Amino acid sequence: MSSPQYQGYAPASAKTNGLAIAALVSSFFISLLGIILGHIALNQIKTTGESGRGLAIAALVIGYASIAFTVIFLVVVMGTAAANR
Repeated sequence: MSSPQYQGYAPASAKTNGLAIAALVSSFFISLLGIILGHIALNQIKTTGESGRGLAIAALVIGYASIAFTVIFLVVVMGTAAANR
């Protein structure tokens, strides 16, 4: 009879990048700040190996989409106002 093999402790999970969290939160309120922090967080994650890449990418997507929707909305509103003149 063989004795059971015990596994050691699981390795500690990587620390989540704080800027990635801040980028995601700020992208809902100030899109440009979320984009800037998201790019900085991606660079830090690449160099340090921290986790949070998905958070930073989500912040970038939300920030860029929010700015794109705002620009489209302004173009439509101004076009409508100019057409009704």
